[in-house]
Amino acid sequence: MRIAVIGAGKMGVWFAKFFQSKGYDVVLADRKKEKLAKLKKDLRVELTADFKAAVQNADQILLCVSINAMDEVVKAISPAIHEGQVVMDICSIKEAPVKTMHQYIKNATVLGTHPVFGPGSNGVKHKAYVLTPTNAKEQEFAEKFKKWLEQEEAHVFIMTPKKHDELMSVVLGLPHFLGLVACETLLEQKNLPETKKVAGTTYRMLFTLAEATALETPDLYASLQTNLPDLGKIEDLFMAKAQEWLNLIKKKDVAAIVERMEQLKKKLKETDSDFAKSYEVMYKMLESTEK
Repeated sequence: MRIAVIGAGKMGVWFAKFFQSKGYDVVLADRKKEKLAKLKKDLRVELTADFKAAVQNADQILLCVSINAMDEVVKAISPAIHEGQVVMDICSIKEAPVKTMHQYIKNATVLGTHPVFGPGSNGVKHKAYVLTPTNAKEQEFAEKFKKWLEQEEAHVFIMTPKKHDELMSVVLGLPHFLGLVACETLLEQKNLPETKKVAGTTYRMLFTLAEATALETPDLYASLQTNLPDLGKIEDLFMAKAQEWLNLIKKKDVAAIVERMEQLKKKLKETDSDFAKSYEVMYKMLESTEK
């Protein structure tokens, strides 16, 4: 099987290496020839600056380009796409990219996908991978791709593009928002270097989120913040809840704070979610690094 990866950014390079390691014939395409020249030293895959040439003889095409570039790239390669091929994208938002692929690609199977991990991952083992088919033909391929990914021990979820974007508003959008605000707040503290020296587990978790968010790709995070549905409402809710807690703290209402925390504990136990278990594991790991 021949796979064309379009876009030689961090994730494009990651997927080129990943598919090549699985024995597939891979071609990696990017319009920046200087980038390709640098990659030539490290990659054992075919490299090209010609998108159309890359996709013509490929069985599967993986679009690893930004959300903002999707329309231009899909439109450019569409004349070279033919029946029997599969075209997928890896954007963190699904409704708009899937709509774009359907708009320009009429004679091949398209599938929206979202690998919920970054280029630092070592394979897909235990990683979440979302597939968003919109019709029977896409569903059929999604089931096959799901089976292949599960053989690699990935956690695969199939849902609609709309459902995906709703979930990502909470899964990605809100944590990014919290991380950015926390980062700015922490950086304005004059004693920041000292706080890191005496940091406990909770602070380490906060600082890790703040640092990881702030050091990510700005245009990606800007796209997520401005395109994920209802994210503004979720962040407004956070701000309202933050104000409620701040009011209790300013009033020094210890009884109300304790009661509210007890309510939170009760609700968390009622959910019986895996998040509590994951938090417990992560908490113990962070504690062990402090000893």
